[in-house]
Amino acid sequence: MTVASEEGVVLRGTGGVWVVRTLAGVEREVSLRGRLKQDNAPKLAVGDRVTIEPAERGDGWAIGEIHPRTSSLSRRAPGMRQAERVVAANVDQVVVVFAVVKPEPHPRMLDRFLTIAEANDLSARVVINKVDLASEAAARGKFAAYERAGYPIHYTSTKEPRGLDALREVLHDRTSVFTGPSGVGKSSLLNALYPGLSLRVGEISESVNKGRHTTVGAWLHPLPGGGYVVDTPGLREVGMWGVEPTELDRCYPELRALRDECRFADCTHRAEPDCAVREGVESGAIDRDRYESYLKLREELESVERQY
Repeated sequence: MTVASEEGVVLRGTGGVWVVRTLAGVEREVSLRGRLKQDNAPKLAVGDRVTIEPAERGDGWAIGEIHPRTSSLSRRAPGMRQAERVVAANVDQVVVVFAVVKPEPHPRMLDRFLTIAEANDLSARVVINKVDLASEAAARGKFAAYERAGYPIHYTSTKEPRGLDALREVLHDRTSVFTGPSGVGKSSLLNALYPGLSLRVGEISESVNKGRHTTVGAWLHPLPGGGYVVDTPGLREVGMWGVEPTELDRCYPELRALRDECRFADCTHRAEPDCAVREGVESGAIDRDRYESYLKLREELESVERQY
C-alpha cells in the first residue's frame, strides 16, 4: 500500500535530521531530498511549512517540498561574511527579551534586535524580565523611550510571578520568535508560561555577567491551545541583514514619522539643514539616545557596504 504524503511544519533540525510536526500533530524525523540540498534551493529553517513523503529507501520520511514563506526573520551570519542566516520562517511577531538587571541591559543591542524585526517587516514587542530584582518604576524609566516609540512592553517576573498572563495572551495562536541576549531568562520565562516545555535553563556567570548558552539552535515549540514559539540561542553578535543605510531610518518608528518632513529626500539626519529628525531630537520628540543609536548603526552599515 502506498503511503500518502503529509504536510507539516519544521520544529528543529541538527546534523541533517529534521523534526516535522504534521497537521495531525505527529512528530516525524525526516531527511531532506537531494534536489533540495542544491545551492539554488531555499535553505530550510524552523517554521518552514513542508510536504514530507516516504523515503525512497527504508521506512523513513523525507522532505519533498518547501512551501513559499509568508515571512521570515533573517540576520547576517556571524563573522564578517556577507551571508544571510534565516532564524525562522513564517513568523508573526518578534518578542525581544531583556533583563532589567543581571545582566545589565544594553539599549544599543535592543535597538539592533528591533531594527532586524523592522527590516523584516515584523511587528515587535519588548519583554523586560526579572523586575523582581528592581522596582517596576525604575524598569519603566529605563525603557520609556521604547514605549514612546510605540513598542508594546511587558514587565515580567517568574519569581513573583508578574506579567505572565498578559504575555501568554499575545502569544496565543501566533508564531512568535523569542530572542535576546544570553542570561536574560528566556527559557525560564517560557517554562513559567508553559510548564510542559521543560526548556533547559542556564546560570548567570558571575565572572563575566553573561549567560552561558543553553539553547543550541532555534527550536519551534507548539503551544497549548494554538500557536508556536521559536526559542533561539542567546546571541552575542547580532548582525543586521538586508538593511540599506539609506533605509535605516525607516526601522526607527519615531524617525520614520518625521523623515519625509526633512528638506532633502536623501537626508542622513547628521548635519543637513532643515532636518526634521534633528529638530525632533532637540524638541524632545525623539529620544537622544535612540537618535545616537541610529547614527552608530548607520555608520556600521555604511562601513559594511564599503567592504563589500
